[in-house]
Amino acid sequence: MSANLLVIVLLVMSSVGYYLGRRRAFTVARGKLRTLHSLPGYYGLYVAIWCALPALLIVGAWSALEGSVVTNLVVSSLPEELRSLGPDRLNLVVNDIRNLVAGNIVSGEPSPAIRAAAEHYRALQSFSHASLFVLAIVVGLIGAAITLTRTHPKQRARNAVESVATWVLIACSGVAILTTIGIVLSVLFESIRFFRAVPITEFLFGLSWSPQIALRADQVGSSGAFGAVPLFAGTLLITLIAMLVAVPIGLMSAIYLSEYATPRVRAYAKPLLEILAGIPTVVYGFFAALTVAPAIRTAGASIGLDVASESALAAGLVMGIMIIPFVSSLSDDVINAVPQSLRDGALGMGATPSETIQRVIFPAALPGIVGAILLAVSRAIGETMIVVMAAGLAANLTANPFQAVTTVTVQIVTLLVGDQEFDSPKTLAAFALGLLLFCVTLVLNVIALYIVRKYREQYE
Repeated sequence: MSANLLVIVLLVMSSVGYYLGRRRAFTVARGKLRTLHSLPGYYGLYVAIWCALPALLIVGAWSALEGSVVTNLVVSSLPEELRSLGPDRLNLVVNDIRNLVAGNIVSGEPSPAIRAAAEHYRALQSFSHASLFVLAIVVGLIGAAITLTRTHPKQRARNAVESVATWVLIACSGVAILTTIGIVLSVLFESIRFFRAVPITEFLFGLSWSPQIALRADQVGSSGAFGAVPLFAGTLLITLIAMLVAVPIGLMSAIYLSEYATPRVRAYAKPLLEILAGIPTVVYGFFAALTVAPAIRTAGASIGLDVASESALAAGLVMGIMIIPFVSSLSDDVINAVPQSLRDGALGMGATPSETIQRVIFPAALPGIVGAILLAVSRAIGETMIVVMAAGLAANLTANPFQAVTTVTVQIVTLLVGDQEFDSPKTLAAFALGLLLFCVTLVLNVIALYIVRKYREQYE
């Protein structure tokens, strides 16, 4: 029995339990619903929860432990010559057994011992699935039976259901928090390994980036350069160009949509503007590489400028177009949140609509607008595809927007593409870049939250 089928069966059982619990509530109330502590639906939910939740927990724990337990049992039954192999060779044997069970391609012609182990693995797996199915169904039935027999008018079913819902929400929040902590720690530990090989001062203040580590000391480029300054300079240059495009256009669009546009125009213009946020970044990359970059190069050549085929200007312009919906939508929400009484008061005192926007609405919405801009900056810093296709991979330390540059995210992708050894400074540099980029975006988000909380206006 597959896990999906078991989950479906448990959901069907919980639905039946909901119906029986609700019906049981009507029965014990004897037609006097006022005698029930909770609504009948809560009694049904209480039965459904105790029918499905313990069984689902068992399914989750069993599925998490099943693979390791079955593998250990199969390994313990292998012949002595296979069990005595080293850890790496034994892992290869176990992978061959699993591939043989799954019907995938194995590393070579399987021996009779491996075939027998595969049959043993398949038998244990089938027994495990059947046992899990029976155990989950029995636990679900027992939970439903106990809750049904204990149903009575004074039972606080609503409190119990809300308590379970609270714990489920807490568990979901905990998963999000633990996931964030796990990501940070995984990047931090690998970054510490990198800084053991490369001094942190060289990484933070070095002016050359060439993470090429040769296999032999006599090869060209045997000592790599890991100065991250060119990468962050290119990231800031492209982000600055993008913000020069996105902030004015997005902010003016938000002011028009919230203050000047008629409801009919707003109903069409706002969704059309937000379509830009749904376009995949690779499509923006195609547009930048095939349309914008050649147009900039042609225009520059016509006035005597030396423009590279891949430039920071092309990537920044297209990235700015992509970020316009972020600035526009967030700013529009912030401006609409300003109380209408402020507008009416300013207009009543003789101010024009433009003066009202400049001196009343915009100052009141400024903290939220600044927060939206900083969040858009974080989005621009983390962009990869547009830079790869329009700005190139050259780590040039330059402030010339017509030259090719690269960004931190592009180098992270470049360092981790293909078969890499995760014990060399070249590969570990990607984790150090990721940690530094995480710190930069975290600081930007903290600044945005600080500005919003410090300067926001609270109205009754």
